[in-house]
Amino acid sequence: HVQLVESGGGSVQARGSLRLSCAASVYLSCMAWFRQAPGKEREGVAVVYTGGTRTYYADSVKGRFTISQEKHEPTLYLQMNSLKTEDTAMYYCAASRIDDLGLCTWSKVERADFGYWGQGTQVTVS
Repeated sequence: HVQLVESGGGSVQARGSLRLSCAASVYLSCMAWFRQAPGKEREGVAVVYTGGTRTYYADSVKGRFTISQEKHEPTLYLQMNSLKTEDTAMYYCAASRIDDLGLCTWSKVERADFGYWGQGTQVTVS
């Protein structure tokens, strides 16, 4: 019954910015962003545990993207700056309910171990 709805995608020129949002029907403690480009496998982008006190990013987006989620708030954000053409992909929001921050890590992202997924929002950089 948990629903995740992404928004904010669109077309933007290289070096431009976009902010993606993910509205969740309930609060979940571990949330992440993934993306998938045509002909490529899904890859993790970033993950955050409540309050933004612990975050992890893919090497390809470090320094350019920022994931955020206020503690006990249901909305997840992904601020994307200095966009590159290679950032073009369908972006997906994912979430998991856990009770230990030690479980919300990059390892979890690598396993794509999230119980809930959104429908995706397209980002095109030209």
